[in-house]
Amino acid sequence: MSDANQLNDKLRRRMQAGDYAVGDVGRAGLTNAAAIGIFRAQCMSRHLDRIARNLQKNGKSFYTIGSSGHENMAAVAESLRDDDMAFLHYRDAAFQIRRAMRVPGSTPLQDMLLSFTCSSEDPISGGRHKVLGSRSLAIPPQTSTIASHLPKAVGAAYSIDMPRGVNRGLHPLRRDSIVACTFGDASANHSTAQGAINTAAWMGYRGLRLPILFVCEDNGIGISVPTPEGWIASSFQHRPGLRYFYADGLNAYDAYAVAREAVEHVREQRQPAFLHLSMVRLLGHAGSDPEISYRSSEDIASDEQQDPILHTARLIADRGILDGSALLAIYDQVGAQCEAIAAQAAVRPHLASATDVMRSIVPPRRAVAPASIVSPDERRKAFGREWNNIEQPQPMAKLLNWCLLDLLLEHQEIFLVGQDIGKKGGVYGVTQKLQQRFRAGRVMDSLLDEQSILGLAIGAAHNGFLPIPEIQFLAYIHNAEDQLRGEAATLSFFSNGQFTNPMVVRVAGLAYQRGFGGHFHNDNSLGVLRDIPGLIVACPSSGRDAVAMLRESVRLAREEQRIVVFLEPIALYNTRDLHEDGDNAWSSAYPEATYTAPFGEVAQRGNGPLAIVSYGNGYYLANQASRTLEREYGIDTCLIDLRWLAPLPVDSLIKAIGSSEHVLVVDECRRSGNVSEAIMAHLHEAGLQRIARLTAEDCFIPTGPAYAATLPSCAAIVETALALLGKES
Repeated sequence: MSDANQLNDKLRRRMQAGDYAVGDVGRAGLTNAAAIGIFRAQCMSRHLDRIARNLQKNGKSFYTIGSSGHENMAAVAESLRDDDMAFLHYRDAAFQIRRAMRVPGSTPLQDMLLSFTCSSEDPISGGRHKVLGSRSLAIPPQTSTIASHLPKAVGAAYSIDMPRGVNRGLHPLRRDSIVACTFGDASANHSTAQGAINTAAWMGYRGLRLPILFVCEDNGIGISVPTPEGWIASSFQHRPGLRYFYADGLNAYDAYAVAREAVEHVREQRQPAFLHLSMVRLLGHAGSDPEISYRSSEDIASDEQQDPILHTARLIADRGILDGSALLAIYDQVGAQCEAIAAQAAVRPHLASATDVMRSIVPPRRAVAPASIVSPDERRKAFGREWNNIEQPQPMAKLLNWCLLDLLLEHQEIFLVGQDIGKKGGVYGVTQKLQQRFRAGRVMDSLLDEQSILGLAIGAAHNGFLPIPEIQFLAYIHNAEDQLRGEAATLSFFSNGQFTNPMVVRVAGLAYQRGFGGHFHNDNSLGVLRDIPGLIVACPSSGRDAVAMLRESVRLAREEQRIVVFLEPIALYNTRDLHEDGDNAWSSAYPEATYTAPFGEVAQRGNGPLAIVSYGNGYYLANQASRTLEREYGIDTCLIDLRWLAPLPVDSLIKAIGSSEHVLVVDECRRSGNVSEAIMAHLHEAGLQRIARLTAEDCFIPTGPAYAATLPSCAAIVETALALLGKES
């Protein structure tokens, strides 16, 4: 087993002796200058791997997954345009270096070494992680992702050729751009990769325009588990809708030539392709990985014999471009340059405080074009027959439908995507008739895959669009939560605010549906959403507030580049009445544009000594309970609708409670891990003592008559309130 320094010594000795790796002559097409540039990028990448491990031994570097063996990704970079967006595998330092070498003003060695040492001067993450990425190189940052970047790469590619109807506005990707997405052979087995590639093939099969190049770097092993020989080829070379290319990834000339063919196919045909490159992995998975514990010394030595740098040196020497001494001189000169820059990077400043670290969680505000001026005639035409009903009381589902219609009229960069939202109009009719009015380009039916729905939105947001994806039910978001947690919410953080993916994710959820579907359709758990840094969670309780909050959510995404999950209580979609049948007290006319629900502000009704704090269905029940408390027990209440569940509007909540002597928190979600726990803690910290909470049980929701047995009820709110006040029921 060789460590990085031993591998370096072996490589030098073999280059000095002209003992290059044995292989084919390679295909034509690569210019002499490009071949030398690729070789230089390979040398930089190899020395960076060695130096990173040495820095780690000295406590100066902290993350050492390297690129040794994958250096011919520099040849793939050569085949692409420098403004083709690239979502990179963590072993692709050579790709980024080669691209940087072709972009004037770039300093790849300095940039990467500042990242290795976690310096606050690191130009991509500001010292938050060792990541590949660069704004100027069109490389969004990636950490050690296991295929989770593939769905958003599909989305970015789709956004380039967005169908008719969506206004492109100012977007970074040119109309003839393509997207490259790279990953390892082990990652190709991950469900996220399978879903993204399936989505691309599904689109390609349907003839949709999707200019994406998947690049699988097949080194035959995933950390310690071998990939079966022939598995990648067998899995992907016959997929309908996906053109397959194969190249020897050890041979720079072959890798470039085949990559060039694949790139031209994608660019000209606007169809997805899969480039399969066979490679080797030199050194362990990372600096802390002793590969001798799971690989034989013979296998390790065999891979070292196939060192891609020795293959490139042979190909250049055999073509008479440079001789062996000149190649070795380049290798040594690059090594000395890396050492000198590393010494400087190791003493540069680091992040020093929580404030510094957290600064990029929330993206920077941006200037945006004003909303389109929609004439009354145009608006009336879009509403059609429903225009006559706009001043009549309506339930939440209908008001949300009209709000989405207005938003599509006002903001041409908005598009909707989700399962069944087009022709069907959504399971609950919230998007009804929108596709007929705005075409399929702006209201898009997706395939059944939540990861792909969110990935498409994330990627399109990279390219300047404002997506409003829909997840059909709250329980289904668990199929794709890493797209929010690991990809969307981390983008600003790991790029120091340089890359953003603003969007509003509509999710139908919560419980109280009468006997419908059990826990997959009645889901009352928000824990997975509330602990994601930077994510905003909104939850309206009435149709009037739903419109105002959706408008505010779109403003947050457009102007402040935020990611908002807009949680819509299914049980309140079509609820019209509050106390008696036909009272229409929970319906409202479509609110005027001046009615707002500012982010971070609660809604309040009344000023009684008992404050009842809730949201969603709980707030609806609290209104019912309030009348009982006032009429039967003479207890005045202060009803508070949280509206914004993450981050919690604590200051606004405390102000709304005001002089109320008792506070009851009603949480329709489970007792453990949900909103009420945090509210109780905040109330206690604020010095409030007479507080109580009523929650759902820690249980899934059943189907049938017992659908609400584990949930708070109007009667339970009254009983708990009386107990808090020391009164008998």
